[in-house]
Amino acid sequence: MNTMRLTQVEPGSRPELAELERQIMQERGRISLLYRVLLNSAPLARGWEALFTAIRNRASLPARLRELAILRIAVLNGATYEFDAHVPHAQKSGVPDDAIAALRTGTVSDALTPLDRLVLELTDAMTRDIEVPDALFERVREHFDVEKLVELVATIAAYNMVSRFLVALRIEH
Repeated sequence: MNTMRLTQVEPGSRPELAELERQIMQERGRISLLYRVLLNSAPLARGWEALFTAIRNRASLPARLRELAILRIAVLNGATYEFDAHVPHAQKSGVPDDAIAALRTGTVSDALTPLDRLVLELTDAMTRDIEVPDALFERVREHFDVEKLVELVATIAAYNMVSRFLVALRIEH
């Protein structure tokens, strides 16, 4: 097993981070390993927290679609920490366990709806190819108003950043 490339900041060990740690606890309920690494840079941890709180707790995109995209990104980018961290959120949002198990292996479950599958297709395009074909974008646009479309694309983009951060720094359970 590869070891994490950076040290983590133990919560409570740096008084100047107390307020930031309190904010993270308030939104997340805990300070995860990811945030313990991010706390090495208070400005980045603060910005990260603001962005991901907006995506996960303030946006109008249905949680089920958000979590499907996040799980798919984690698999495509080899970010097992991200996948495992989001399984409970996916379950809570109504993603069936067999669909989660299928996503873990890189496949798509028959339990997923056509809209679920379309979100995964967009996730694949954005993650693998970066460029989204016009025909795919138009199919996605048919199902979302502008606000949700922006939130969906931002979610996919942001969680690609998460997975790349985790993998580059070897942040694992």
